[in-house]
Formats: sequence, C-alpha cells, structure tokens
Amino acid sequence: MATAEYDFVIVGGGTAGLVVACRLSEDPEIKVLVLEAGANRLEDPRTKIPAAWRSLFGNPDFDWSFDSIPQSELNGRCIGHPRGRVLGGSSAINAQAMIAPSKASMDAWAQMGSRGWDWETMKPYYQKFHTLTLPSEAAKEYLGIDYVDENVRGNSGPIQASFPASQNPLTKAWVDTFKSLNYKLTGDPFSGKSTGGFTNACTINPKTKERSYVTSAYYAPVSDRTNLHVVTEAFVEKIILEHGSQGVSASGVQFTHQGKSQTVKAQREVILAAGAIQSPQLLELSGIGDAALLKSHGIEVYIGNRNVGENLQDHLFTGISLEVKEGVSTMDLMRRDPGVAQAALQEYMTSRTGLLVTGTLESFAFMPVVEFVTPDGSKILSQLLDKYLSKTGNESFPGEKIHHDFIRSILESEDEASASFFMSPIYASLNTTPVDQISKEDIPREDYVSLLASLLHPFSRGSVHINSDKYTDKPTIDPQYLSHPLDTELFGRHLQFLETIAETEPFASYLKPGGRRNVASIKDLAAATEFLRASAISNWHPTSTCSMMPQELGGVVNERLVVHGARNLRVVDASIMPIIPRGNPQSTVYAVAERAADIVKEDHRLTK
Repeated sequence: MATAEYDFVIVGGGTAGLVVACRLSEDPEIKVLVLEAGANRLEDPRTKIPAAWRSLFGNPDFDWSFDSIPQSELNGRCIGHPRGRVLGGSSAINAQAMIAPSKASMDAWAQMGSRGWDWETMKPYYQKFHTLTLPSEAAKEYLGIDYVDENVRGNSGPIQASFPASQNPLTKAWVDTFKSLNYKLTGDPFSGKSTGGFTNACTINPKTKERSYVTSAYYAPVSDRTNLHVVTEAFVEKIILEHGSQGVSASGVQFTHQGKSQTVKAQREVILAAGAIQSPQLLELSGIGDAALLKSHGIEVYIGNRNVGENLQDHLFTGISLEVKEGVSTMDLMRRDPGVAQAALQEYMTSRTGLLVTGTLESFAFMPVVEFVTPDGSKILSQLLDKYLSKTGNESFPGEKIHHDFIRSILESEDEASASFFMSPIYASLNTTPVDQISKEDIPREDYVSLLASLLHPFSRGSVHINSDKYTDKPTIDPQYLSHPLDTELFGRHLQFLETIAETEPFASYLKPGGRRNVASIKDLAAATEFLRASAISNWHPTSTCSMMPQELGGVVNERLVVHGARNLRVVDASIMPIIPRGNPQSTVYAVAERAADIVKEDHRLTK
C-alpha cells in the first residue's frame, strides 16, 4: 500500500466495488484504495473456464461458504450460500447467466422512496456495463435469437456477453417447446417487459471463450493506474466512525493484512461494497445497527437503525432431472468419466471448443403462474391473496405494504413473470457440496437434463446479523424461506408446470420413455410442495439487507446511497436493492454500481 490516506476507500473488491473503483479512478487526481479479502486469481484457469464454475463452490480459495441457520419450512435444512472470496467477488464464481430485470420491479424501487432509481433512469446503465455480441445468422435462427432490440443492446461496455458457441438440440427444443405452449418470447428481456422462453446470453467473451467478469473486464485493463491501489487478502475489521458537528462521519477503515492490523484514512468517503451478507455485518461491527444487538456484543452505537441486516430476499430454486434418450449429449458423461473430462479440458485449452465453453445455463423463461391466467384460476388467485395478505401494516417493516402491492400486481398480470424456468443439460445436484467431495455413488450412471424453477418475487423476508464483535466470525443468516404461506402456494404451482414442459413436443422427444428421474411425478400440488420443502436450495441471489428506502419505511441508505445518519459512508452493492430483481441479479449489480459511481462523481463534482 503506497499511502495510508486516500480520497476514497472501498471495502470489497467484488462486482460492485471494482466497478466503482475503476470509474472513480478515471480522474487521475483522485486516489482510490480497494480492500479485498480474497486473492487475485485472474490467471487461474478455474475462473476462466466457463463450465468450471461449480468446482469453485466450497473451495476456500474462492468461496466464503456461508450457510443459513436451519430453515423450518425447508424441513429444517441449512441452506448453503456460496459468495465469492476472490478479487471480483461472485462475478468470478457464478454461472455467468446474464438475465434482465423487469421494468415493473425497477419502478417499484422508486415507489419505495428511491427517487432516480426507476426503469427509465436505470436503462442506460444496463447498456453501459456490457457489450453483447450476436452469433451467426444460422446460429440465431437455430437458437431462436430473433428478439434482440438494438435500442437496449449494450455495444460498448467492458463486460463481454455472448450466446452459446455450439448448437445444442436441447437448447433449440427449449425455445420451440415454449412456442408450442403459446409462450413465445414477447420481447427482448432487456426492454424491461417480456415473458416466454428464450436462449439467454452469458458473460462469456465470444473471442477468448473465457468468463468475462469485473476483474478481467473492468480492472485488468486499468490496473496500472497509479491512483488506483488494490490490496488483496486484506480483511476489514470495521469502519472507523466519529461523531462530529455534522453528524457521524467515516474517517477510515481498520483492516488486517499479512497478520498485521492497520488503519487507512479516507479523505472523502468510505464506500462499502462487501455484498448482501457482509455489508450489514460490517455496518454492525462498526456501530451502525440495532442498538440492543450492538450493545449485547459490547459494540459502541454510533447510529441506531434496526433496519440494518433486515429485509433479506433471495431466490430459491429446485426442479426435476429427467433421463434423456440414448445419443442425446449432456454434461453427465464428463462428471462420471475422468477420461472424458480430461479430453474436454485438453480440447478447451487447445482450440477453445467443446463441453467447457458453456456455462450450462443458456435456456431461460419468464412465466406467470399459468393456472392463474384462466378465469377460474384468477378466482383462485384472488382467494389466496385475500386469505394470506395482511390488511394491516407490519410494524417491524413499514414498507411491507408497498412491497406486497407490487408482488400482487405482478401476480395479477399475465404479462408479468412471477417465476423463471431454466434448463441445464446435467443432473441437478441440489446442494453446494464441493465437487471433489461428491461421492461416486451420488453421480448418476445415466445422462440427464434438468428443468428448474425459481420464485422471482418472494413474500418471505429474512435477516443477516452478527453474533459476536469479531470480524472473523461468520454472521447469522436466516432467510426465513417460505415463511410466508403464499410463497409455497405459488412455487408449488410453478413446479407443476415443469411436468407440462417435459410432456410437450419437441422437448418430450429427447426424453427416454419411462426413464429415470430424481423425483416421482409432481403434477399434484401436494406432491409439488412436499418436493419443494425437501429439495429447494438458494439460487445464490441474496439482496436487500441495507435497503435503499426512507428509514421510516425500513431503509438503511437514501437515494444517494448514503447511510442514514452518516455524512460520508455509502453502500453500493446488492444489499441496497429494496426489492430483489426479476432473475439473476448480476446485471443489476453492474448497473447499480455504474449509477453509484456517477452519483459519487456528481456529489464530489468530479469529472464524469
């Protein structure tokens, strides 16, 4: 570390932190420091190879390996929460699916008191972060990629996005099956309004066939800037707060590096970008949070705000794995035959072709609850909403009514999606067990395809809180999955639709008649909900624990991302999202970070 004083100190060198750091350091007069707990593994082939992402889970070189406390509505299971412990954060270990949010969900952010965070304001930032390369005309026709709207397509951003490099018949069958079900994609997902099945883009560089993530795309090209310093394997203990005439201010950060505790000063701001699990943890360790909780751990209270760590939202997912016909290629052979895996690696390293060039999640769909689209189903939906939605306010979360009204509007519209469906050409291991610890007995001997579903806008909300005053102790994560009964009712119905997909041509023709499957039929709602409780795991999309709302509604930061009650402390990551986005939040984290950088520049009158 070249100096002990910087203009901006950014805590967390993950997706959001590095975007903000790279944008702020565009001004050569501004000194920026990034503190990241993980190592720089930019040259590690495991971060580069698209299909290798699952091997990173549970590996302490890459993953924090958080776990929830037992979840009563998931049969008492503890649910794994992989989080990137590496420069680049979770963008270095995720499955690379680039999925769009909805206009409705972004507009709901504004309705919760976050001015300047509606769809029209955010749309340019979704374009700014990426460049989408289209495949050949033949590939576009084969994969059904006829939906790309040039008005919303990114064409000059750092993150490189592309479509599948190979023409997999299962991918084509997915799109064609949704057409058979009268759910052809209605528009480019990045237009903000679309339903139906499609082939999605992934954050994979189309030229190198490598993962494109914040470290390789944003940081590496500017890593030689003399005003940008990144310190890896630096563990932040707390943000140093001070009382002053203008309120509480952040004067610096205390952290441990190479076994030594040290302090760095921030002349302008401390910017927190540690993610939805660790940003609230660090606020509480620093003295911002529920006063009773902080005092119970001997932590001095600088700002009392019981909203810190609350409002945790996440996507659950589960699904069915079905045996395919002989001759249908999936990834299972590579898992059970080391020789095939070695040959695939050799092919990738020499020609950038073969099984490893895919992230395995390239087939997606946004869907309403199909049962509720009919007149009779609409009546059932109304009965469920009237039965389970409270008519009175929630004292512990005053913003709940706005949140619930938004979800209700999604459910009541056949043009909006309450679930995502996705396909993966492999047997779905519904756990986060490290790959090298999976026993041979747990690897199927047959070839499978998996049809999976995720509830996009859950009513259930949980929390993340410290359980000691030590930064080395993992926080307590309690998502309270399915704690709201409507989530079970909705999710169960979505799972039933997976059976419809499997029985519809042309997808059905790729499945082995009478073939093996991971669960008996879930056509019955009771069977579907039983399977849900027994199998669902996190989709690894935690958000909202430092929500951007007025404090009286349940917020932690304001619309400028400044912590309520603080003068120069911001949060810029997924934790600020008041409502979880539709689908994978990766694209929204990039967009939020790009907007956050502009906000900081505006507030400090820096060059854009």
